[in-house]
Amino acid sequence: MRALQPRLYYIDWIRIIAFSLLILLHGMVPFTTIPWEINNSERSEWLTRIVFWLHQWRLPLLFFVSGLGINLSMKSRTLASFYGERFRRLFIPLLFAMFFFIPIQPYFEFLQKGKISPGYWQFYLQVWELKIYPKGPLTWSHMWFIVYLISFILVLFPFFLLGKQKWVIEKRKKMEQVFGSPLMLTLAIIPIIGIIYSLSLEYPENGSLTEDWFAFTMFITMLVYGYLISASQAFWNQTAQVRWITGGIAFISGLILYFVYWTPMPAFTVKDNRFLMYCILNGIHIWSMILFWCGMAKHYLNKPSPVLRYLNEAVYPYFIIHQTIIVALGYYIVQWQMPLMIKCILLIGLSVLMIMATYHLLIRKTKLTRFLFGMK
Repeated sequence: MRALQPRLYYIDWIRIIAFSLLILLHGMVPFTTIPWEINNSERSEWLTRIVFWLHQWRLPLLFFVSGLGINLSMKSRTLASFYGERFRRLFIPLLFAMFFFIPIQPYFEFLQKGKISPGYWQFYLQVWELKIYPKGPLTWSHMWFIVYLISFILVLFPFFLLGKQKWVIEKRKKMEQVFGSPLMLTLAIIPIIGIIYSLSLEYPENGSLTEDWFAFTMFITMLVYGYLISASQAFWNQTAQVRWITGGIAFISGLILYFVYWTPMPAFTVKDNRFLMYCILNGIHIWSMILFWCGMAKHYLNKPSPVLRYLNEAVYPYFIIHQTIIVALGYYIVQWQMPLMIKCILLIGLSVLMIMATYHLLIRKTKLTRFLFGMK
């Protein structure tokens, strides 16, 4: 019988923190200059820069953690079992959300833009006509993350198959110390910088999957990083040991980016020396933020708690429902006559309460809803 692996609570916490930041980020987006489903008439440049900063490293962190999860899941499963489990927990919730939950978002978007008249049912029926956004309501919206994750898992099948071979497993065990070395942690920045420099101008992020080569390459790289190094205890020990150093690097690089490149927001059009320096700084910032969060979680959060147990199960349903709730509430809140920051705080606060209530009172209660939302 296979010995049970001790649970790595710090990995659960990183995942929860990364998804929680998404709720905060999407609660702020309507009040920024970024075009979104719902937009406030008054926009904040300051909030725009905060959202842009969060976006730079939060998604790489999330795909990095996804790679960790794949590695840990594969240790106790065959490849067939792993892909079956991922189909149930990823593809089924994706389809359910696209056909039954997400259409609320384009409804309120089109309503605000004056493209349709009030009346959700008539609008919703277009889903079953397969009328695709932006002409209709059928879209994967924020679930693009799941679409990309499914795609990465399919594309990397030969890589995962190779990783199950006994001789590769033995080689990886011997490489564990290398993955945790300061030299390896430093060299890992180079591919990140290269991807930003070579692809980000030609292929700005758009979530389309087919023409989104910068995001696709960056995120699959981060997933592979997570998959390869998650088994290395040396990596986790090293990140915990240098957590304040990586935090300092992230802070300094972030300050330079903020004042030199993000004030005002960047609008690069050519790959000149200024753009190269931006790519180097941004790559350093992204990777040092990931190492900082890993180190902090390993040092401070490696212990069980009832809160962790509850949130670890809730975080995926939270992700599935969060943007629909934010958009629906935001449609009404942006119309209120009050200061921008008050509306922003109200939208975030009320959204969190409604997300928590929806999960606690409805989703977790029945086998059907648990199945549809990818829960065990």
